[in-house]
Amino acid sequence: MALISSVFSWIMKQRLHQIELFMKFPNEVQQDVLRNLLKSGRHTEFGRRFDFSTINDASTFRERIPVQDYESLKPYILRLKDGERDLLWPGEIRWFAKSSGTTSDRSKFIPVSTEALEDCHYKGGKDLLCLYFHNRPDTQLFNGKLLSLGGSHQINSFSNDSFYGDLSAILIENLPFWIQLFRTPDRSIALMDEWEEKIERMARITMHENVTNIAGVPSWTLVLIKRILELTGKTDLSEVWPNLELFVHGAVNFTPYREQFKSLISRPDMYYLETYNASEGFFGIQDQANSEEMLLMLDYGIYYEFLPQGEWEKEFPNSIALDEVRIGENYALVITTNAGLWRYRIGDTIRFTALNPYRIQITGRTAHFINAFGEEVIIDNAEKALNKACESTGSVIREYTAAPVYFSGDKNGAHEWLIEFEQPPASLAEFSNTLDEALRELNSDYDAKRYKSKVLGPPLIRHMSDGSFYRWLKRREKLGGQHKVPRLSNNRQTVDDILLHEIPAA
Repeated sequence: MALISSVFSWIMKQRLHQIELFMKFPNEVQQDVLRNLLKSGRHTEFGRRFDFSTINDASTFRERIPVQDYESLKPYILRLKDGERDLLWPGEIRWFAKSSGTTSDRSKFIPVSTEALEDCHYKGGKDLLCLYFHNRPDTQLFNGKLLSLGGSHQINSFSNDSFYGDLSAILIENLPFWIQLFRTPDRSIALMDEWEEKIERMARITMHENVTNIAGVPSWTLVLIKRILELTGKTDLSEVWPNLELFVHGAVNFTPYREQFKSLISRPDMYYLETYNASEGFFGIQDQANSEEMLLMLDYGIYYEFLPQGEWEKEFPNSIALDEVRIGENYALVITTNAGLWRYRIGDTIRFTALNPYRIQITGRTAHFINAFGEEVIIDNAEKALNKACESTGSVIREYTAAPVYFSGDKNGAHEWLIEFEQPPASLAEFSNTLDEALRELNSDYDAKRYKSKVLGPPLIRHMSDGSFYRWLKRREKLGGQHKVPRLSNNRQTVDDILLHEIPAA
């Protein structure tokens, strides 16, 4: 293992120089990325349609190609799944990352090219280690194993040569053989489809391993950790894995889960590292210890554009380039990638926290907000307000979702919050008041609607019984992988569906 650490240390130094280069010259690097993407795509069907060969700058690129979404690219993707080549990206696409669907489809299938695997997703994984080793040079990470809690995959019925699954499963399936030496459990278990059996088998096998690092979605990682503690009779994961030092997480805001992890892992120097890795690409890595922001990775074959909030709902929105963004504003991401996603709106929203270098925080989804009464509450508002309510009342949240309660007769509107607590507050009323006050401080539109409760009444908190959200996901066949509880909805579909089968705790 010492030899591996030495080799990696040499590679790390070379890569750190490249990272410093794009941090110093971000806009030049992004222009190079765009030129290379256009050059690669000019002979594809999409490239010929928009005459890529005559696009010489970012301005022409924006003017000529409309912002795309899944529906506009779906005809190409269906043909790619049938084995056609050179449609969005040169060559054949054999892998498709399955993600949550659209209004017309249960699932989306995002093309994953060889270049996207090697030059984006795997490069992001290597950079994650590079930055971690840089921040913690005394790490013993390679003296043990990585426990990766990924999804599942199966052969796509559209073609014998194309496959689909969760992105994490695709990454596991395509890893070089030598990396398997550092992973647990083996691939056959890691890629199981049946999630409950998978958790059980993972727990029984990995509790005997020397696990030094974990990667996974926080909610499902907690399910695994608790099962391991049940099986071993321990109360602290540090007793099971004394050399555990790193948890790599992403996909959801870690703030609601932080206290749960701290209560289960007592090691004081446990390192929590956030990444921004989606089916469409690897975008950001937390490069500084004790930070809540991520470095925007600019040399992964992804060209970035940004939609200011006023453009989100427009049919033909106007984007801005990296050098035009401002700190503190919410932007929807538009990406062009080395998998053939051209000016593709992924639905995520971010905020820049620094411009030299460019660092970001995820603020939510363009589709996940509550604006039933003009209050425009986004996930970032909700997470911060809930965190303040938890701190004030000594409570810990396991899962939650919220939706509007509409006007009825002489009753005002409100927001209904279904919350499953790990540690419930002594008083739900105090929790509700603190949440309400925090939201009013964070969001002036919410505050205006709450004025004397003329439009919006105080939050309605439903303390849901243990396991409510897990059972809801199971009923919908959404256990595991990248499946998540929707945090905020502008309609009551999720809330009503949960309440139809689950009752609040006594």
